[in-house]
Parts: sequence; C-alpha cells; structure tokens
Amino acid sequence: MPGPTPITNLRELVQAALDHGAGGVLPKVAIARSAEGFVLRAGVEAFERGVAEPVLVGDMDETERIAEERGLDISRFRKIHAAEDDRAVFEAVRLFREGEARFIMKGLVSTAILLRAVLNKETGVPHPSRILSHVAVCESPVDGHLMLVTDAGVNIAPTLQRKIDILKNGLDVARALGIESPRCAILAATEKINYPAMPATLDGDILTKMARQGEFGDARVLGPLSLDLAVSREAAATKRFDDPVAGNADILVAPNIEAGNVLYKALSTLSGCVMASVVVGSRVPVVVPSRGDSDASKFHSIALASVLAGRSAP
Repeated sequence: MPGPTPITNLRELVQAALDHGAGGVLPKVAIARSAEGFVLRAGVEAFERGVAEPVLVGDMDETERIAEERGLDISRFRKIHAAEDDRAVFEAVRLFREGEARFIMKGLVSTAILLRAVLNKETGVPHPSRILSHVAVCESPVDGHLMLVTDAGVNIAPTLQRKIDILKNGLDVARALGIESPRCAILAATEKINYPAMPATLDGDILTKMARQGEFGDARVLGPLSLDLAVSREAAATKRFDDPVAGNADILVAPNIEAGNVLYKALSTLSGCVMASVVVGSRVPVVVPSRGDSDASKFHSIALASVLAGRSAP
C-alpha cells in the first residue's frame, strides 16, 4: 500500500492539518491546566485557523480571567473544571482514552506530571514497548528540506537501548510525514569511534550496524557523524565523506539532552527556525510547549500533533 502523502515543508504540514478539519469537525486537543496565557493564545489561534479545537481542562475561574486579560474569546470551547494538577492531567488523558480528544497539550503543569499520567499503566495510554521522547520538526536552514531533531526535551542521558527507542520514535514521525527511507544521522563530536572517552561514538557505530541488519526497516542510519557532515553536502564533499546520509540527513539524533536542547535552541533562536515539536512514544501525541517557543512554533506544534494523530488513526 502507498504511504501517506509526503509533507516537504511546514506550509504543507499546516495544510495536512487543515485537511483533517475539512467538513467543519475539527480534531480536539485537551489542554491540561489551561490557565496559561501563551497556551490559551495558541489554542485560540489553532481554532481560528481551522487546525484544532481546544478542550480546556483546569481552574476555569483562573482560565477565564487570563483569557479576558489577553482579549481571547474562549466562550465557544468545552470547559472541564479541575483545579489540581493530578486531576487536570487525569481528565485530559481520559478525554483521549474515551475518544473525546485526539491529542493533548501541556498547560500550567509540569511536563513530568503530565507524562507520568500518559504512562500510567492503569489510566494512561502507554505504548507497549517504547519510551517517550521529544521530536522537533523544522525546515533545514541549509537547504529548506524538512528535518527532525531528537531528543531535546525528555531523555537526559539515554543509554543505547533508549537511543534505539528514540530513533524508532523519530522514524515513526518521519514516516507519518511521508518521508520515504528516512536518512538518520547519529550525532557525535566526530565521525571516528573514540571509546571510552566519547561513548556516543560507539553508540553511533552500533546503531549503524543494527540498521544494516534490518533493525530499522528501510531507514538509512549512519553514525557517529558530526553535525556538519550530517547536514552539509559541501562539508561532506570537502572531507571526502561518501554516504547517502552525509549532507542529506532527515533525522538528527542527539547524543544527550544537552546537545539536543542546544541544537534545538540554536535552530530556533540563532537561525530563526519555526520548530514544530511533540512528545511521542505513547498512543497519543503530546504538545509540550516552552514559554521560549515562538507563537509560530506553538501553532505548528499543534498542527504536527494533529497530523500525527490523524495519520495514526485506524
């Protein structure tokens, strides 16, 4: 069977999200603890642009006060009063479990509390065999092609086994976006194995060998690989590094959260990239915005979650 229609840029990502709302029935996003101005603004924008309809879960008196202060009209949205963190995240997850929401967004609650609720074996929506990981999607500042970065926000110092799951989660997102035979760079400071001084280099080599044995399907995986060799054809040519992944990576897998977070913020702040990001690995995409993210990044993150939810639906 043919895969999903390829999405090659963020404009097409938004269009794919708009297509899910064709006919006037928008996918619903449950906002856990909705009394947060930045998130409310993103939810209202998503509704007005036809991408998603918020369901507000949290302290409704505080939510309505903040919305009024910021001139946001939330009168059209369903509201569920749940003033405490644990109750709010429980209700948001319940909405997904019962089919009343397609995905979840973090409001005024810690990421850890929300993700624990998602992973709860009795009341959550865990994946049977995966960890959760953060995946960001942007347009490469080098050549404009759609590029994924992982993990910039969940796994602090991933072991090799966690990197396997992080890579598989990234591949799931890439394939949902229609990227055929994703090209994955396992990043390190050098393309040479330097163990034990640089454990990430050995991890990259092992993941590459696993890919050659078919562990990751039709994906092309190469590591360890420095960032310039992963994204720049010119750098690859200069260093005479000949591989289909070199200079053409679709997925950048960071060695740890420090490197991933620095790369994410360098792309967003120094290069001005719009970053659409979600936490994946369970059955529900989770939008976990940072206050430092631009309004455009928050909006595109909702669009990404909508597309992932729609393309993973049975």
